[in-house]
Amino acid sequence: MKGNQKIIDKLNGLLTEELTAINQYMVHSEMCDNWGYEKLHKADEKRAVDEMRHAEKLIARILFLEGIPVVSQLNKISIGPSVEAQHRNDHAAESDAITSYNEAIRLTVELGDNGTRELLESILKEEEAHIDWIEAQIDQIGQMGVQNYLVEQID
Repeated sequence: MKGNQKIIDKLNGLLTEELTAINQYMVHSEMCDNWGYEKLHKADEKRAVDEMRHAEKLIARILFLEGIPVVSQLNKISIGPSVEAQHRNDHAAESDAITSYNEAIRLTVELGDNGTRELLESILKEEEAHIDWIEAQIDQIGQMGVQNYLVEQID
């Protein structure tokens, strides 16, 4: 099915964001593993896998719309040197993703592409769950202090 080029372009932009997030979260995951923060390692790794699934769905949709997925582009990856910085950087990435998905959903509504809209809405809900988890981690650091928080991340 030949899709609207504006939607294909938007999907490729979202794909770039997802591919960037995968890289950022995998590096953060491995850093946490290296530091011995097993719970954070597993949580970041799971989030990276979630983003891989999002990328896979976007690629499939682009192909369905007879577009060409662009997988060779990444945005700036923001690696945090500490757990706190990682959470802040990941929060910024998720916040940007949520904004982008909402913009893309508006475009699909405007252009009448309900199939793409439904896909994007399902991914948006997962991105909102990601940011909710990150905000909970930032709140915990604020409430218990970073040292106590980090002790809780050792498994």
